[in-house]
Amino acid sequence: MAISPASSRVQHSATPSTSNTAAMAMVTTLFFMWGFITCLNDILIPHLKSIFDLNYAQVMMVQFAFFSGYFIFALPAGKLVEWIGYKRTMVVGLCTMALGAVLFLPAASLPAFLFFLTALMILAAGMTLLQVSANPYVSVLGPAATASSRLNLTQAFNSLGTTIAPFFGSLLILSTAPKSVEETRRMVPDVLQAYRIHEAATVKMPYLIITAALLILAVIIALFRLPHIKSVEHDSDIRPAVSIWKIPHLVLGVIGIFVYVGAEVAIGSFLVNYLSQPNIGGMTEKDAAFFVSFYWGAAMVGRFIGAAILQKLGTGPVLGFAAIGAGLLVTTSMLGYGSVAVWSIILVGLFNSVMFPSIFTLGIAGLGALTGEGSGLLIAAIVGGAIIPVVQGAIADSIGIHHAFILPVLCYVFIAYYGFKGSRPQVPLAVRDGAA
Repeated sequence: MAISPASSRVQHSATPSTSNTAAMAMVTTLFFMWGFITCLNDILIPHLKSIFDLNYAQVMMVQFAFFSGYFIFALPAGKLVEWIGYKRTMVVGLCTMALGAVLFLPAASLPAFLFFLTALMILAAGMTLLQVSANPYVSVLGPAATASSRLNLTQAFNSLGTTIAPFFGSLLILSTAPKSVEETRRMVPDVLQAYRIHEAATVKMPYLIITAALLILAVIIALFRLPHIKSVEHDSDIRPAVSIWKIPHLVLGVIGIFVYVGAEVAIGSFLVNYLSQPNIGGMTEKDAAFFVSFYWGAAMVGRFIGAAILQKLGTGPVLGFAAIGAGLLVTTSMLGYGSVAVWSIILVGLFNSVMFPSIFTLGIAGLGALTGEGSGLLIAAIVGGAIIPVVQGAIADSIGIHHAFILPVLCYVFIAYYGFKGSRPQVPLAVRDGAA
């Protein structure tokens, strides 16, 4: 999932006439890393649920802690970019992520669920710094006409990270089958504590490897001669006085990002537990984790397909039909069983692929001098990934995991409305004049 700039200082007028391939390749590694780490949460969720005997609503605090970081740190991260620049912000972001990753070691040694949540929020803080520095940097690292192409390419590598992470996590984190809830509840306190320490220890090696990779990457980025891109501030004399809250297609776009990220994260978060159900996939958690890769891999394939389709068709209709397709697939999974339920939910990733960039592009259309401020709102809306999975967890505890997917269906209904109608720009004259 790629995030666009929060700062209004970035302008394509200051961009070079040719793309810098070496710098692009270097920055693309950041997209891969945050995609990989974000998707690893989908493996952590069933693991921590088993260790700490949590219900679905409780274990979804993993995503709540992680995605709340975007809401809390998005605007401060944008300010940091203004103060120290793109490159240094990337390095600070990588070091902050490394701190969050290494905290998984003491969290597993205790073990303490709250400690895990704290480590996840620090990880998210670092990732937010990467998001608000790397994305605008890529967008101005070449001609404005090819900015979209460059961002689509880097987003594909983000999806590559989300595709690989479940394989990595299933092999190292879900390496052994956990004991059933009934077995753990019969354990005496000392035995239970020893069991939790043993099971939690499986996260140490993966996150130690991640810590080392992040620190090495931070050193490489710090030493690499990334080209300096001058930023241009908006002239305050031409900045319109109109409130961004009075721009309907932007406000609806903020809601669209909120529900899209929420739906995508909720589905990914529940996949392992969902596919483990006897009437759905009947798989072990380790086997189910491999299928999570197909969900995110479908999103990677969809981004390449979507990039070609969007060259010929309007963004709004493509978004609308993608949302309808996703909603129908989730509904099919809810009404079906066995392989029908399994593959219909996995194929949702294919339709999710075009949603974030499409909603974002439609949301900031025609904002002119308010583009930066509008971008900040859209970034903050990623907090949907923190809230909607928790709500779906509460629904799953109430009516069962199979039919709890009604919530993502409702999210896709709104996204379809936004694509077909709500995204039509209704920018006040003052904004257009300010952008002139």
